[in-house]
Amino acid sequence: MNINYGKAAGKMKDKINPNYYRGSIEVADFIREYKLDYFEGNVVKYVTRWKRKNGIEDLKKAQWYLNYLIKTQEN
Repeated sequence: MNINYGKAAGKMKDKINPNYYRGSIEVADFIREYKLDYFEGNVVKYVTRWKRKNGIEDLKKAQWYLNYLIKTQEN
């Protein structure tokens, strides 16, 4: 789903949907298509942006959310 924010919101769109979230499929669209919950979606978000944004910090964030998911599923 690509949303048209209009000319007035053009500058705002870059803050909401920066380049590191865009590719041939937008991360938000992927998360919604596969009906991922908050924690699953964050794993996808941080793994897909780590090279373009915060490097290892984003991988560690993805790891935290993934570890949380594993812990909740084991219990």
